[in-house]
Amino acid sequence: MTIAPSALAKYVDDIAFAAEGTAATTPQEFAEQLEVAAENLSRAHINGAEDLETAATYLADAMRSTGADRRVLLDKAVEYLSNARDMVDEYRLMA
Repeated sequence: MTIAPSALAKYVDDIAFAAEGTAATTPQEFAEQLEVAAENLSRAHINGAEDLETAATYLADAMRSTGADRRVLLDKAVEYLSNARDMVDEYRLMA
């Protein structure tokens, strides 16, 4: 499983910014960055930061799964990322 062209690709740059790192190139790196980004956003008191932690958990589970289970878990991860861009935009304004 790679980041592009998956459903996660559109979040990679924003999450990298919030994690204060370079863009992830693997799902494992992306899951790690989600954890760091969640911590940074939480410290900045941005509502919804915990959704990134939840997305990271679903993504990690998806990476260990196969078939339909993988798709369902990946979809859940993406669902929890739905507000990521707004959260990161708020974080950018604070930087």
